[in-house]
Amino acid sequence: MLVSEHRRGPVRSEAARVAILEATARLFQTRGYDQLTMEGIAAEAHVGKQTIYRWWPSKGALVADCLLEGLLFREGFSPADTGDLRADLIAWLRGILAFVDREGGVSMVHSLIAAAGDHPSVGLRLSEGLGANQLLRARFESAVAAGQLSPDRPLDELGDAFVGAVVLRALSRTPTDAGTAVRLVDAVLGA
Repeated sequence: MLVSEHRRGPVRSEAARVAILEATARLFQTRGYDQLTMEGIAAEAHVGKQTIYRWWPSKGALVADCLLEGLLFREGFSPADTGDLRADLIAWLRGILAFVDREGGVSMVHSLIAAAGDHPSVGLRLSEGLGANQLLRARFESAVAAGQLSPDRPLDELGDAFVGAVVLRALSRTPTDAGTAVRLVDAVLGA
């Protein structure tokens, strides 16, 4: 859980924490990110708004915890390993880009980036919990072992290139089309 380094007040009860996270997930699913408010979450969880802010510094930090707890987007962000690296990366990118293109997806990505920038603990938890780079590295290592990728390729940097492309597209609101994932994979791995 993301907890402010300088928390004041009573110790958080586990029941309140779970109620807040579950309320956030329910409201996110029915209203979307843009319509998600701390007031609405507090009412849904039957807690005061100050209780939420005591432990989560922003809506982005709270949504980040929901993601990390597996309450949102249970389909996950892990690339498949079918034995075809290029096809797996294209499918993975299409899924991630579709996630970003969902209603409120871009706003959510912006908010998560802002929360991570404002609160280093949020960024660290997102990086460790979602682990896109670690998941991609594992897929790349499998491709190296299968002879699909040269062992001298910088695996961490390949992951950075893919994650960076997704983040840049979200920040710039660059539209995607059916060929976007193919072009990105070809640009990073080579056609």
